[in-house]
Amino acid sequence: MQTIFVQFKCRPGMAYKVADALALEIEEISEVFSTSGHYDLIAKFYLSDESDIGHFVTERLQVLEGVADTFTLVAFKAFG
Repeated sequence: MQTIFVQFKCRPGMAYKVADALALEIEEISEVFSTSGHYDLIAKFYLSDESDIGHFVTERLQVLEGVADTFTLVAFKAFG
């Protein structure tokens, strides 16, 4: 299992629509939060080991209506 976090910069007025689309359309999503700062949203995804992260982000996330930019972080180990 691969865990990634993706930050989303949304077009003006689109953050809630993007969050809704993520929650409804992307089955790999775990959670999505609105944030302050340079990005409007951050979401956590669990991908299978066979999944290509680049294809997932560019073909499934960046194409959602209202997404202007993304920033992807790959998580290595969960502590807790």
